[in-house]
Amino acid sequence: MATVTGEEDIYVRYYVGHVGKFGHEFLEFEFRPDGKLRYANSSNYKNDTLIRKEVYVSPSLIAELKRIVSESEVMKEDDKLWPVPDRVGQQELEIVMGDEHISFTTAKIGSLVDVQDSKDPEGLRVFYYLIQDLKCLVFSLISLHFKIKPI
Repeated sequence: MATVTGEEDIYVRYYVGHVGKFGHEFLEFEFRPDGKLRYANSSNYKNDTLIRKEVYVSPSLIAELKRIVSESEVMKEDDKLWPVPDRVGQQELEIVMGDEHISFTTAKIGSLVDVQDSKDPEGLRVFYYLIQDLKCLVFSLISLHFKIKPI
């Protein structure tokens, strides 16, 4: 992997989706070590189409991504007690940072009530808030670069 900041590389991929009456609907984004952000949002509701965008972000943004992931301490978590994906949908988070690699899969989380009612509320809360932060970052970047509404 190419190094953006001269320190350890980072790769982050997030997916959330389900198959329902409008087909396979999902949101996915990925930050690559070379600074490429890939974004895809597929919704067939009211005949919406697939939105795909790619943009390169600066080394300072990659450094901020590393800080967000590091400070969340999500790399210390384990998803074995988290809700399993169901018909409502699933979400996946994969992070490679330096020599560490984690991959989580869990059910969609509707609200903090779902987090509190889980068998591992503290670990799932870390995941939930990190995902909120990452989505906010990605939606801001996509909105700034492409003048579209990502949601």
